[in-house]
Amino acid sequence: MEEDNCCTSQLPAETQAPAMEERDPESNSSTLQEPLLKRNRTLSSTPLAIVGTKVSHIESLDYEINENDLFKHDWRSRSKVQVLQYVFLKWSLAFLVGGLTGLIATLINLAVENIAGYKILAVVNLIKEERFKLSYLLSFLVHISHVFDRVAFMTGVNLVLTAFAAVLCVFFAPTAAGPGIPEIKAYLNGIDTPNMFGATTLLVKIFGSIGAVSAGLDLGKEGPLVHIGSCIASLLGQGGPDNYRLKWRWLRYFNNDRDRRDIITCGASSGVCAAFRSPVGGVLFALEEVATWWRSALLWRTFFSTAVVVVILRAFIEICNSGRCGLFGSGGLIMFDVSSVEVRYHVMDVIPVVLIGVIGGVLGSLYNYLLHKVLRLYNLINEKGKFHKLLLALTVSIFTSVCLYCLPFLAKCQPCDPSLPETCPTNTRSGNFKQFNCPDGHYNDLATLLLTTNDDAVRNIFSTNTPTEFQPMSLIIFFILYWILGLFTFGIAVPSGLFLPIILMGSAYGRLLALAMGSYTKIDQGLYAVLGAASLMAGSMRMTVSLCVIFLELTNNLLLLPITMIVLLIAKSVGDSFNPSIYDIILELKGLPFLDANPEPWMRNFTVAELVDAKEPVVTLCGVEKVSKIVDVLRNTSHHGFPVVDEGVVPPLGVAAAGATEIHGLILRAHLVQVLKKKWFLQEKRRTDEWEVREKFSSVDLAEREGRIEEVAVTREEMEMYVDLHPLTNSTPFTVVESMSVAKAMVIFRQVGLRHLLVVPKYQAAGIPPVVGILTRQDLRAHNILTAFPHLARSKSRGKHN
Repeated sequence: MEEDNCCTSQLPAETQAPAMEERDPESNSSTLQEPLLKRNRTLSSTPLAIVGTKVSHIESLDYEINENDLFKHDWRSRSKVQVLQYVFLKWSLAFLVGGLTGLIATLINLAVENIAGYKILAVVNLIKEERFKLSYLLSFLVHISHVFDRVAFMTGVNLVLTAFAAVLCVFFAPTAAGPGIPEIKAYLNGIDTPNMFGATTLLVKIFGSIGAVSAGLDLGKEGPLVHIGSCIASLLGQGGPDNYRLKWRWLRYFNNDRDRRDIITCGASSGVCAAFRSPVGGVLFALEEVATWWRSALLWRTFFSTAVVVVILRAFIEICNSGRCGLFGSGGLIMFDVSSVEVRYHVMDVIPVVLIGVIGGVLGSLYNYLLHKVLRLYNLINEKGKFHKLLLALTVSIFTSVCLYCLPFLAKCQPCDPSLPETCPTNTRSGNFKQFNCPDGHYNDLATLLLTTNDDAVRNIFSTNTPTEFQPMSLIIFFILYWILGLFTFGIAVPSGLFLPIILMGSAYGRLLALAMGSYTKIDQGLYAVLGAASLMAGSMRMTVSLCVIFLELTNNLLLLPITMIVLLIAKSVGDSFNPSIYDIILELKGLPFLDANPEPWMRNFTVAELVDAKEPVVTLCGVEKVSKIVDVLRNTSHHGFPVVDEGVVPPLGVAAAGATEIHGLILRAHLVQVLKKKWFLQEKRRTDEWEVREKFSSVDLAEREGRIEEVAVTREEMEMYVDLHPLTNSTPFTVVESMSVAKAMVIFRQVGLRHLLVVPKYQAAGIPPVVGILTRQDLRAHNILTAFPHLARSKSRGKHN
């Protein structure tokens, strides 16, 4: 029987495409034919991205529902009981995600508080030296010797903890380094980054966070907790690690990208809730910052997950307040209760509130700019090998330890106020009045902020009714130190978060502004610190609604709502005028092809036909295709979607019948590989019956993305057989007319969560191919379009100058 030749391009079987060619792996176009006239450009970028300083291949995710014959039969055949089981399992997974995230977050907080607390107590005890009745010179030398002993002890302990975290990240799970939030944001946008949610990554993230935060590094555990929650959700949704998955029938229904996306969204919101004990803030964080696609059912499930987290955290707080958690106590689970503070506003308070917002926007954008430069430098260092990654982390640890212990010597000792109910001075882990090297009856305010755990440092600087506790010079030193440490700590090979460093920096200049205002304002200095932290976070991360709710749930004071909203709006507006958010900068540095919500203005004057014209001809398959053709296409292309067309269709009235073709749908590479693996071949060229398909395949089988063409062996006799692609083809793919603007196509692509978008001709007639081309994520990125069409970049720059 003759081979059906309805496809638009033929690929010689003996030609192999280069494996590492820099092109879009999703793009459906022949890589072997010479492009036609006016198709001498390419819309592609490298499919490689640096994730955790490790080069890895990037693919898009299949969020679109694959409505083929098997899918339709599966939903038709499900009983009401089975549908209820499916819904019940969704809620059960949301419950487990919240429960496990809350439990692990509590254990991390418990470990960090105890390790860091006992370390600080040991350093404080070393400070209690005996008074020697010696000469002045000999006493000075003994004092210097004791200082070196304390610095060496503190540096040594921190060095061991940092090395523990860095070794785990460098040798076992490079993707566990950093906060993980940009990668989660990319995943929910439709980008699959390998090994981001595996069991090894989860374990390294947990123990690495404990080591890094306990070491006193200028980083927080809030970002890693979001990643931990997402890892737990991913593992539960797919039934465990990749090599040891549960094969329970109903759990396998969640082994698809669409359901996995929903459960990972629940995990991300649970992580934020566990970090700040903020259930509503966690839901809004997922909605505002990480999730690209949202619906009301997902809102309910994320809220349910965060509610479970809060219940677990509250239970452990009650247990630990009774003293059964070592030094954990009231620490670790961040809560800055200022509900008892009376908040009053008057006209003069508008000036500092607006000023805090402007300063937060300027400093936040400056911090993003400098961090961008530092991360580029770190990338050059990390590329040299694992030893350099370790050396960089240890160097930062030594510098941090020396600064934390030595800088308090620059602060003056302050006399204790006898009217205060709190013990002054104190040498315990907590407390606002650390004695450090001061005589009895005096305290060191800078040591109060530096020689403590990160959570207690925030509590101290947020403390209310302490107008004279911190001196301006101590706050300036504290701000400059954490600014420098924040820039050079983020980016080393340990799990790290940005929330806590930015909170500490922002609270410092908030208190400084309160001191400058003096008697002109009635707002407490601790509340100014809260506003400063909120402004810097909005200026760097560009979040508003979720941050507002998180800070309200942290402080438990609704009277702060109006001024907090004003500060956040001003800080975000000022920051947006300079550069993108910090997470968008990290996405760009990692090379992740993230699609923004808003298309560029020049995309409205540019059609998808012009975009497709810059690409090479699309490769299509016939409804009943020869095995040899399928093998050739899979071996000689790397893209993942193929339009399926039929010849000899009865055309509509008024259209010539000769050579009429129609598009049947889109078939994925993974499904073609499964067809070859299962040897679902036909001796003759014909359509199959529905029962024949169900004997070999199920809708659950088609959710699997494993398998490569290199693993499939096809004999010479099988090459001459045929495959009916109709039952496995998505018969309802998303299509756009070639006259549509690129801006509108991009909005559709992003909002629906597509992987392939078919472009069809405006006019249907004989001789006109039913598919003009395929648009993928890489095709719609502004950078790639401007690279292929330089004149758009020139017109864009002219528009800015005008």
